[in-house]
Amino acid sequence: MLDLNDLYYFVLVVDHHGFSAAGRAVNLPKSRLSRRIAVLEQALETRLLSRSSRKMALTDAGQALYRHARAMLVEAEAAETAVRQRQGEPLGVVRFACSVAMAQFVMSDLLPRFMSDYPRVDVIQHASNHYVDAVGEGFDLVLRAHTGPLPDSSLVQRNLASTHWCLAAAPDYLEQHGTPQSPADLPGHSALKLGSDTAEGRWQLRSLASKEQGDATLPFTARFCSDDMTGLKRAAMAGLGIVALPGYICRPEFNEGSLVQLLPGWSAGHAQLSLLMPFRRGQLPSVQALAGFLAAKLPGIVSGQDPGAGG
Repeated sequence: MLDLNDLYYFVLVVDHHGFSAAGRAVNLPKSRLSRRIAVLEQALETRLLSRSSRKMALTDAGQALYRHARAMLVEAEAAETAVRQRQGEPLGVVRFACSVAMAQFVMSDLLPRFMSDYPRVDVIQHASNHYVDAVGEGFDLVLRAHTGPLPDSSLVQRNLASTHWCLAAAPDYLEQHGTPQSPADLPGHSALKLGSDTAEGRWQLRSLASKEQGDATLPFTARFCSDDMTGLKRAAMAGLGIVALPGYICRPEFNEGSLVQLLPGWSAGHAQLSLLMPFRRGQLPSVQALAGFLAAKLPGIVSGQDPGAGG
């Protein structure tokens, strides 16, 4: 049987992207870690890591071993926690990933509330608009917004909430250019667009009140394009044009009057918010606690029904 410590060292090296960083993390010499990985490779009769002077990469065999070895460590930690904390509260570190907008407009309120409720749980949050590999990058939970089904995978998927997008503009802009009363009034208005690949875009609207009204698709050429929802919202507040954004992002500005929701009977799109978890078995109590907290609180925040949400 393989030395389980060697599997631990292997996961440590992969998670820290190298021997030196892994050694510093656990106060072990780099030479010892290198030697133990070499022993592991000899026992398995295959190379697990491709090394060069500048970077280290997993081989196909290494990727397969890493998935199972990391799952084994999660199980081991869960077993220890189950024994030590049978009557206690959740504790430990949860590694969590979400989009930049979700971090700014939702998690900035939710995570402090969660950590106040669970003072022995620490959270490491990664905010990025790029796809993250929950297993390969070592995340316990990933919150993802999507408009279609997510690819089949070994990840556990838990649907949490749906959020509608809406059109918004500043009062000053509407005073100068008029307030659209129907989708047919939108052509000719200045547009702000999420995404920087091209200025060409489409407002895709769906009636919330009547199926008979159907859908409306209206092309536009954006005056300002950005991958940053905060920048787009501020551009709209500055009177540069009309923007489509998730409703929960603009709710504080709607309430204070610095933005006006346009065509409230129409949706400018919708997204499903899903929580992804890498492992089916052995979820740590700390991970279970954050997953349950998000499932309970997130729907109310994105729908505007949670009075404790910031905005």
